[in-house]
This record gives sequence, structure tokens and C-alpha cells, in this order.
Amino acid sequence: MPTTPAAPADGRTRVPRSVPPSVWALPGGETADADGLVGLGADLAPATLVDAYRRGIFPWPHPGLQLPWFCPDPRGVLTLDTLHVSRSLARTLRRSGWTATVDRATDAVLAACADRGAEGTWITAQMRAAYLQLHRLGWVHSVEVWDGAALVGGIYGVQVGGVFTGESMFHRADDASKVALVELLARFTGAGGVLLDVQLQTPHLASLGVREVPRAHFLAWLAEQRDRTVRMPLAAQEVSRLVGLVRSPQQDS
Repeated sequence: MPTTPAAPADGRTRVPRSVPPSVWALPGGETADADGLVGLGADLAPATLVDAYRRGIFPWPHPGLQLPWFCPDPRGVLTLDTLHVSRSLARTLRRSGWTATVDRATDAVLAACADRGAEGTWITAQMRAAYLQLHRLGWVHSVEVWDGAALVGGIYGVQVGGVFTGESMFHRADDASKVALVELLARFTGAGGVLLDVQLQTPHLASLGVREVPRAHFLAWLAEQRDRTVRMPLAAQEVSRLVGLVRSPQQDS
């Protein structure tokens, strides 16, 4: 059985299918403690995950614990206005010859994100299966970066209306994960999305323009945006076009 259902005839991501109400009484993200922990337990059923992301919370497995759910404060977010493209990344966009697609190889992207070798990963077999199931239902999307026929980078995450929560990304060539992130932001905002949620800011993400906002602000934006319909284009496009879509004082002349 194929992992991905047939693409819609209009060439855009599928409208997510409705899921039944969650059997769990999940709390809202505003109830998180000082460490961002909302609670432990529940499951990874589609209804649970959709309800959780609509509330601004997400699962983050930790060894030896029941499944933890988090909503950190502050929250890391990225918009097209805050995106920072370095000089070296702009060169990669212009000269790599790479192309990018959406939802063409979601299973391969999840597998690559989970394959961290000695580093280990929080993307357990159960997590991977759960997010692939959400992909089949139209809630999870991936961006793939290709060098010819070779998959060199990608990112996947959960979309709730006009907010996209990036879960993980990978690269097999320098800058390929950054290209995937810029591609996702460009396609998502171009389709009407307003916010890329990266959950937690890191120095690496901060260098790309991710900023921290109070949890309350993020939850207010999510409440405004979560019922919208935003559908990204699926077709392969050259990443070189992104140089003209982003603004950066660091780009080469």
C-alpha cells in the first residue's frame, strides 16, 4: 500500500481529513509548568495529536517516562519578515542546481530525520508511524530537497490552519536542511500561512532568523489561525528562485 495517497488534481496539498474527538481531556498549552511540561501519558492516535497541536502542545518522548507533552515558554517562531539568509546560504540557493518538492517522499524524510546514528533520536518507531498516519490524513507535510534524483535534505511537520509546526529536518549535503526550511517558509507563506513554529529556538535556528515570543502570544496566534485552509503547491521548483523571494542584506551583489 502506498504511503501517500494520490495528489489532488489542482496540485496542492490535501485538505486535512476530519478526525473524531480525542478520548483524552488534554489541557491547553497555557497550563504548562516552568519547564514547558503540560502532562504525561495519553497516546499518539490521530485524534490525540490533532487535538494537541490545535492546543499548542506536542509530544517529546524521554527515556524512562510516560509520553511527555510540552508547550514551551518562550516559543521559537519564524516568519518571512524575520528570515535571515546568510551570504553562504544565498550562494547555495543560486548555484546548487537543487530542486524542491512537497509531500513527494514524506516517509523517506521521516526515516532520514530519525536516523541520527550515535546521537540518538526522539523520533521513535511509534512516533514515526504516528506521523506517517497523520500525513495520510493530510495533517503532516514534508519538503524534500533534491540533487537530481538524490534526496539531500528535508523537513516535516504538522500544519494546523495558518500555523506550521516544524518537527525535524535533516541534510546529506551542506546547507540542504536550511534550504528545506526556507523552501517551506516560502511555500507556506505564499499559500497564505502566517507562522512557522519551531517550538524551541537554538543557536542554529536563531542564525536563520527564528525569534522567541511569549507562549501567550503564540497561543493567541494559533487560536486565530487554526481553522483556516492553507494549501501549499506540490510541484518541483528550482531553489534558485528563493533568492528573489527573500530579503537579506547579506546576499552577494
